[in-house]
Amino acid sequence: MTVHFIGAGPGAPDLITLRGRDLIAACPVCLYAGSLVPEGVLAHCPPGARIINTAPLSLDEIISEIAAAHAAGQDVARLHSGDLSVWSAMGEQVRRLRALDIPYDVTPGVPSFAAAAATLGAELTLPGVVQSVILTRTSGRATAMPPGETLENFARTGAVLAVHLSVHVLDRVIADLTPHYGADCPVAVVWRASWPDQHVVRATLGSLQTTIAPGMERTALILVGRSLGETDFDESRLYAGDYDRRYRPVGATPRFPEAQ
Repeated sequence: MTVHFIGAGPGAPDLITLRGRDLIAACPVCLYAGSLVPEGVLAHCPPGARIINTAPLSLDEIISEIAAAHAAGQDVARLHSGDLSVWSAMGEQVRRLRALDIPYDVTPGVPSFAAAAATLGAELTLPGVVQSVILTRTSGRATAMPPGETLENFARTGAVLAVHLSVHVLDRVIADLTPHYGADCPVAVVWRASWPDQHVVRATLGSLQTTIAPGMERTALILVGRSLGETDFDESRLYAGDYDRRYRPVGATPRFPEAQ
């Protein structure tokens, strides 16, 4: 018996890995975060599967369901939205499973920031503009931010910021970032990326407060950075005709002659 933690993606039911889909189809028990995971993903569950929405459950109740499946020798598909490596609450579940000696594994999923960038048709890291993306959030009731992890500190790097779970404090986000990025810095807010009712607002830090649409809350992602919409950037050396690389040796004395 194994508990399969599966990243169910950002919203669209088909934005799930083949491995994740196949694991769901093979598990007689499925626990899913119903507040964020679309019901369309549950179509992969086998006939007769026990399907449990964990949104109204406590951690103790979730572990109790898993322990019951373990006692019955039944594999469990544990679905979380996006990817499990950030803000998934997987860590606290895994700690409990280790203590109970219940086996588990992890299958990654498409994260919301990647789905948002795809919706925008944007590469977030452009040569000569920005080469880093920081995934962050603001403090909330459930989880406070460590003292050093502030928007102001991250903004000083000039990296693209993907600010999660923070659209409800948009005025504070704008106030913290504007001194470092400038009022003219491009911003995009993507609400429910990849869902049928997704909505996108493009603006600048200076104009965002007046352009944000009513109702864009909770599942909205704020992207801030100079690469958004930028057209005047350097081309990478990777595909330059005179760039000597392992798979395309160039010149009389290439760096990797054995590749010729």
